[in-house]
Amino acid sequence: MMNRELLKQKPFYLDEAKINWVESTLNTMSEDEKIGQLFCACVRAGTLEELQGLQEITPFGGVMYRPLPAETCVELTNYLNNLKVPALIAADLEHGGNIIEPNGTLFGAQLAAAATRDTGMAEKLAAVCAEEGRAVGINWAFAPDADLDLNWRNPITNCRTYGSDPELTAQMISAYVKKMQSYGMAASCKHFPGDGVDERDHHLVTNVNSLSTDEWDETYGKVYRVAIDAGTMSIMVAHIVQPAYIRHFNPDIKDEDMMPASLSKELMVNLLREKLGFNGLIVTDATTMSGFTIPMPRNLSVPTAIANGADVFLFSRNMAEDVSFMKEGVRSGLITQERLNDAVTRILAMKAALGLDKPQKTYTLAEAETKIGTPEHHAWAKECADRSITLVKEEKGVLPFTPERYPRIMYFPLKASYNQPAPGHEDACDTFLKMLEKEGFEVTVFNDSKALEGRLAPTTDFVGKYDAMIYAANYPIKSGETVVRIEWTNPLGSNCPHFLTTIPNIFVSFGNPYHLVDAPRIRTYINAYANNQESLNAVMDKLTGRSSFTGVSPVDSFCGKWDTRL
Repeated sequence: MMNRELLKQKPFYLDEAKINWVESTLNTMSEDEKIGQLFCACVRAGTLEELQGLQEITPFGGVMYRPLPAETCVELTNYLNNLKVPALIAADLEHGGNIIEPNGTLFGAQLAAAATRDTGMAEKLAAVCAEEGRAVGINWAFAPDADLDLNWRNPITNCRTYGSDPELTAQMISAYVKKMQSYGMAASCKHFPGDGVDERDHHLVTNVNSLSTDEWDETYGKVYRVAIDAGTMSIMVAHIVQPAYIRHFNPDIKDEDMMPASLSKELMVNLLREKLGFNGLIVTDATTMSGFTIPMPRNLSVPTAIANGADVFLFSRNMAEDVSFMKEGVRSGLITQERLNDAVTRILAMKAALGLDKPQKTYTLAEAETKIGTPEHHAWAKECADRSITLVKEEKGVLPFTPERYPRIMYFPLKASYNQPAPGHEDACDTFLKMLEKEGFEVTVFNDSKALEGRLAPTTDFVGKYDAMIYAANYPIKSGETVVRIEWTNPLGSNCPHFLTTIPNIFVSFGNPYHLVDAPRIRTYINAYANNQESLNAVMDKLTGRSSFTGVSPVDSFCGKWDTRL
């Protein structure tokens, strides 16, 4: 039986009319329609035919937009809003409205906002995400990232987080959630119980949050309590095991029986629902990730995710097959009728809280374009870049870096092999090269001769010929990468900083804040946290002395090593 009182409370705050809509909608659904509501499908092709094909398999409850043109988003949204029960429309709105191609605003990384030490910057990030997302009908953000970057080796948290400080992260998360939801868009804090401890990517392996219960309470627990208090409507549970809390609630459990949060009753029900008091919607992370597929056969994992506490099942390996697995889970009793109704009730409650219980407006491209990529949003992105760029270490007297002081420079572009710019765009390293030339520097790009010992270029080809050397690294984080480290040129690391003691060297990172681990004796090192144009412009202004460095690193860019401080 539906608990009407819970729907009146945080985070849904439904009135009687909305509760009546939830109840009547639930009561008129067939079992197959209820099962369909559990699924949030991934939209990749961006066609009505794709959505109609998914509807033929099951009356899904939600979809997630991957990057799509605004015109496509508007068309799909109008279709989704006219379903029997309007769909939740989600997107990864972590960095701004840039999932709306080609003009959405890339505001910058969460870590950049944290480097300003201003919760107002988190609010501006949320406002850009919400305004531009709502312009095309998106009503559910898979954001903010509530992880803590406690392990510099972790390849996926990094700049997506607000850093390693639980207090600062909690403040930024609270500001983001409140601002985003003020626009009528549901936030989804992720990735519970918390990524950033393990050095492995849960897209590739079921990773582990290995903190003790006390340590977890003082870190991730603190962040999630604040997020829940701020009213986050949903929380995304990850394919991450938290052994200490699982054993706390289930002392006799065997190691091999410990499941990631997306499959764990101990973590979803005992910890998140009961101990932390979360009354909102629980959504799994993408169930196509190896962290979900490895621990359990899929015919069991699909229904077990719902049976053990999740309300929404994100993505499918094969939609028709996964729906059949879910239906079998209901028929067998693995998913009880009470659990099925509870999950669908929360889905409908969030829809009602977002106004989907009422007829929806028709979205138009013309109206959407007035809210996407606005001058105000780009001004905010510029402000964030200006205030976040961090001078981590500086060799005395090297800055400012101007053509008058260093007319001849050698340029070392460091690009990630896995990072391919979108069509029509170029790598940030290439853009920065053009900016240096426009400033008036005479730039020579390092050319690796591939020579071995005894045949390398003489030092006189460098010393006395170049006034300075500048390294620009663009290694953005990417799902499915086991490491985010510099790939020095073989053989012999010919593009390593060999001339640190004889020629001034400057290193700029447009992504990963931890490159000092691979270039520890670089004496002037700058973190920009993002590779958008606003960040490149801000770096140039600060290098040349037109602007001061004010950013404060939210993480330990020295990676806990003594030589990185030299």
